[in-house]
This record gives sequence, structure tokens and C-alpha cells, in this order.
Amino acid sequence: MAVVMSSVFRVPVLFESAADRWRTILFATILVAVAVLGGSVLVEQFPFLADPRALRTWLLGYGAVAPLAFIAVQIAQVLVAPVPGQALGFASGYLFGALWGTLYSMVGIVVGTALAISLARLFGRPYVERVITADALASFDGMMANHGLAVIFLVFLVPGLPDDALCFAAGLTDIPVRRIVLVAAIGRFPGFFLVNSAGAAAADGDPFLTAVLLTLLVAASVLGYLYRDQLLSAVSTVTTRTLGR
Repeated sequence: MAVVMSSVFRVPVLFESAADRWRTILFATILVAVAVLGGSVLVEQFPFLADPRALRTWLLGYGAVAPLAFIAVQIAQVLVAPVPGQALGFASGYLFGALWGTLYSMVGIVVGTALAISLARLFGRPYVERVITADALASFDGMMANHGLAVIFLVFLVPGLPDDALCFAAGLTDIPVRRIVLVAAIGRFPGFFLVNSAGAAAADGDPFLTAVLLTLLVAASVLGYLYRDQLLSAVSTVTTRTLGR
């Protein structure tokens, strides 16, 4: 497998020109400046936002409703996908700690995945074609027809790949729902545990650990997004040679 992986993955060129590089740096700088300014305004208006423990205490004051509400939001993001699951994972770690935050995240993800698959099977391909892009669906059709669960697992494992869209596409296959849900849960667990741990570190006032964990997650997410096509191609090659399918 090591030989296959080394032959598939090439060192990518991030920028086609110096102008592209400087435009990206300028855009990133503007985003950081806006985030800092916005954060300063919020902290000035709501001082407790600057105290992680005070904020967590305030939010958890809603009692048993807090985890239930979070699970509902996590389910919704799988079905509608307006908010990245990792962002919600950071919030759950911040609110509930690494262990319970990961648990609540995974419950929401598992239920949302099962619902997405069930909706796809109930309403069929026309419904799925309205939910995800035609290109994504066509790509998943070919990959899953050839490699099935192996590809599903790796797409869920790599942050940045369209895993929520895959839930709907997977519903069009004849793979049992429980098997898809199990593979999705196992694949997503490392990323969600990492981001929940980062959220818990932030709540505990440990900026260094938070930065390290988020850097690892962001690096994996950015590379996974930028090179999603290459990664899917690599997965196809690896599974073909290792599984003989």
C-alpha cells in the first residue's frame, strides 16, 4: 500500500503565480482583521464572552435542554449542511468537554446520516439530485459502484471532503443502512474527537493546545478540500489494488 500511495500522491503546487499567492495572503489578512475587530466588539458588548468558563456556565444553565438542542442542530447540519460539522464539534467540546462533546456530536451525526440515507431511499434519485450537485452525484455513483464501503469510509475520514452529500448519495445504493451508518461513524470519529478536544482545551483556557489541535484539523481540512479530486482518485487506486475489486 505504501508504494501505491507514494505513486498516487504528488507534491501539489498551491499557487499558479506570485500574483495568486499575494492575493491569497491579502484575503487571509483581511479575514483575520475582520475577525479580530468583530471579536473585540462582541467582547466589549458581552464581557463574559472573554471568559471561557463563564460562557460555558451561562450556556449550560439551560440544563438538559442544552445537549438535546445541540444534537438537534447537528442532525440538521447533516440534512441541510449550512454549517460545517467540525465547527459544531468545536462548540460541543467547548460546552460539554471532549468526552461528552464527542458523544453528543456523534449521536447527532449518526441520526442525521441515517435520516439522510432514509430520505434518499424514500424519495429516490430525483430528490437527491435536488439536494447535491450533479457532478458530486456522478462522482459518487462511479466510486461506490466500484468500491462501496471502502470509499465511503475514506471520504468520511478525510476532513473537507463532501461527506454530508455522500450520505444522500449512499442512500441510492443497495448497501444496508446500518452498514453505511457504522462506517460513517467510525470514519468521522477521529476528526470529531480532535475538534471536540480543541473546544474543550479552549474552554479550559489552554490556548497552546487549542492552537495545536485546530492547526492539525485545519491543515487536514484545507488539504482535503483543495485536493478532494486527487484524494478520491487515490482512494480508487488503493482500494482496487488492495481489495482486488
